[in-house]
Amino acid sequence: MKKLYFALTVALILWTLMFSPLTAPRFDFWQIMAGSALILCGLATLFAPAWWDRLKFNLPNLIFGVVVAVALWGIFWVGDKVASWMFDFARPQVDLIYGIKEGTSPWVLSLLLLLLIGPAEELFWRGYVQERMSKKWGMDRGFWMATACYTLVHIPSCNFMLVMAALVCGAVWGFLYRYMPQYFTGIVISHALWDAAVFIWFPIL
Repeated sequence: MKKLYFALTVALILWTLMFSPLTAPRFDFWQIMAGSALILCGLATLFAPAWWDRLKFNLPNLIFGVVVAVALWGIFWVGDKVASWMFDFARPQVDLIYGIKEGTSPWVLSLLLLLLIGPAEELFWRGYVQERMSKKWGMDRGFWMATACYTLVHIPSCNFMLVMAALVCGAVWGFLYRYMPQYFTGIVISHALWDAAVFIWFPIL
């Protein structure tokens, strides 16, 4: 388990550098995000290369990924309206998240999210972290622990809406991986599509 703890510590450090108000202004967000994706994907491959065998690129996985991405976008659209109605701070915090993309080409961001950041996060958090935790502590506990870890690394952002977004996404993708691991590729696709859709193509305004 030392390898897993090391990987989670690296993830926490990287997410803190990216999102913490104390460190984020010192870095180019998209450079460090892309670098973080490469590092975490590299750790997952180094410590548990068997995830590659679980990737099955076929039509059912593609359809599954698209359906999940659309459903998740709908959940966030509803959640945004409810949160904005309930909390005065909700919309400003969401706008801060969207502000990260200012000044960067939407085409570049779309490619980064689709081909690198989205897939790499899923390969690390579900393909490695949840898989390893499930083997060690059981499927249910592994799901909850991996979801908690995915949520907790976003806390340094001091952005409640971002943390809640991570909780919802982590729970949805973790739940799907727990009960439908045969659609692991579809889950990866859904993460990549959702990232690009909610952040670039169809932002929730």
